[in-house]
Amino acid sequence: MEQTNLTNHFLIAMPALVDPNFLHSVTYICEHNEDGALGIVINRTINIGLGELFHSMNIDTEGFNGSSQPVFSGGPVHPEQGFVIHQPTGQWASTLRVSEAINITTSHDIIEAIAHGKGPENYLVALGYAGWGGGQLEEELAANSWLAGPVDSKIIFETPVEQRWEAAATLLGVDLSLLSSDVGHA
Repeated sequence: MEQTNLTNHFLIAMPALVDPNFLHSVTYICEHNEDGALGIVINRTINIGLGELFHSMNIDTEGFNGSSQPVFSGGPVHPEQGFVIHQPTGQWASTLRVSEAINITTSHDIIEAIAHGKGPENYLVALGYAGWGGGQLEEELAANSWLAGPVDSKIIFETPVEQRWEAAATLLGVDLSLLSSDVGHA
């Protein structure tokens, strides 16, 4: 079976996917190869703002004006690990270039830069990630748990959180409200 590379794609949960970690989720796939896949859920916020996160990390926020900006639950794996999805600006200690338009950084330096108002203009901060072992994501796609589709960075950085699931599906021409949430039924 030929490997499909879904790096820099959205994974859109089908209405029938009832796993509470992924119900109505949109996951940005940062890396996908024969060993598995890693993604960040971009439409599930947690109950703390960015200012509170910085405070808990003992980071000074002088120059920062986005204290109430949400922090996202990037997935159920390693929820203590931070990820920043951002446009490719700046030089950071640990950055994965996913595409021409999107990087993922895991190093502390970008968090400090954001807290001081010197980070990238567009970014999303998430704690945790979604992970799949080799072949697991392909099996879930074959079982119709997910739709995979193109990425539009506007959905990550500009679209209101509550509209991202439908907006990502619309990129594929799919209206999720027309799909049944009952498995095996039309």
